[in-house]
Amino acid sequence: MPRFEPFRALRYATDGPSGSDLARVIAPPYDVLSDADVDALQQRSAENITVVDVPRGGEDRYDRAADTLAEWIARGVLIRDPEPSFTVYRLRFTDDLGRAREVVGVLGGLEVVDAGAASGPEGTRVLPHERTTPKASTDRLDLTRATGANLSPVWGLSLAHGLTELLRRPGEPLGEVTEDGVTHVVERVTDPDRIAAIQAVLAADDVLIADGHHRYGVARIYRDEVRTGSGRTDSPAEQTLTFVNELVADQLSIAAIHRLYTGVDVATLTAALGARFDLVPAPAPTPAVLRAMEQDGYLVLHTGAATWTLSPSPGAFDDVRALDGAWLEAALADTPAEVTYQHGLEEVLAAVAEGRAVAAVLIRPVGIAEIERTAREGLLMPPKSTFFTPKLKTGLVIRELT
Repeated sequence: MPRFEPFRALRYATDGPSGSDLARVIAPPYDVLSDADVDALQQRSAENITVVDVPRGGEDRYDRAADTLAEWIARGVLIRDPEPSFTVYRLRFTDDLGRAREVVGVLGGLEVVDAGAASGPEGTRVLPHERTTPKASTDRLDLTRATGANLSPVWGLSLAHGLTELLRRPGEPLGEVTEDGVTHVVERVTDPDRIAAIQAVLAADDVLIADGHHRYGVARIYRDEVRTGSGRTDSPAEQTLTFVNELVADQLSIAAIHRLYTGVDVATLTAALGARFDLVPAPAPTPAVLRAMEQDGYLVLHTGAATWTLSPSPGAFDDVRALDGAWLEAALADTPAEVTYQHGLEEVLAAVAEGRAVAAVLIRPVGIAEIERTAREGLLMPPKSTFFTPKLKTGLVIRELT
């Protein structure tokens, strides 16, 4: 893996006159928040991280976000660790099958490397795992330039073995928040021997970006700007804030991101799908249907008025990678169908019922073996193939770039 470095983290003060209740000041990632979500979070506290991470207003909003961040530091709302550290981050929850789970990883500064480039004597790399949909990078880049900080972490999966065991022992407790059935626990690690042990494990293999491809891309642009402006290749811009956990089954919880279709009529859509899938009428989708899809190997087409199971016809996808998203791309390639992406069964059904989509296709989560194959063979999945849960919180750790 490319270099993974500790740093002097900025954290919310949780005691003293400027102390904060973490539940009031942290937030989900910026890219899953609606305007209403941001309103609700900022009603919790005028010092909620979204004030900086989701700046509002006119063209000066990034400068105002930077001023706010500086003010919070000056007032002691945010305090800087006295020495470089890693942050162990645990997410505890009950999964859809009723099992108690804990996903554990470490927050640090991951080296920013160019696409396809290797780093270090072992030739380890940072790899994407799926094609990304077009998205303007201006917002995150302007915010990074103004604040000089990494606010939301990238999520990386280490192909090296042993990280989970190494993180089993707790670090110095810093805080704990339970929200929406997930307990988020953060612990600080400053012991040089333990830091070195974490680095040694992660140095053994590549890291796959699970979530935050665009953030990592912005980090490349920002790094290059700093290099050009300063002539330095040793600034904090050479790394970006990243949560890394081990690519093993018990350390991942993966949901499907379903497909919503517009720009096409139902008859054209069903005809195109029927050319490659066997369509069988079915009842409206339920959570039990999602479980049966995984067990029995089929997809589901839902138009509101009717529902069908989709089972691949023999030989229909012999030349297509065995991924639900890839099958759908191939089946609908010659239609005018436009696709968007939505996780959550209730949200998908609502989109169809409210006319925001002509139809939906429910797909299955991608398995761990296929994710590892993607990394090892340098492949890319279709856009939005995976939805890693639970989502990491923003505001537990901030990494300064100045």
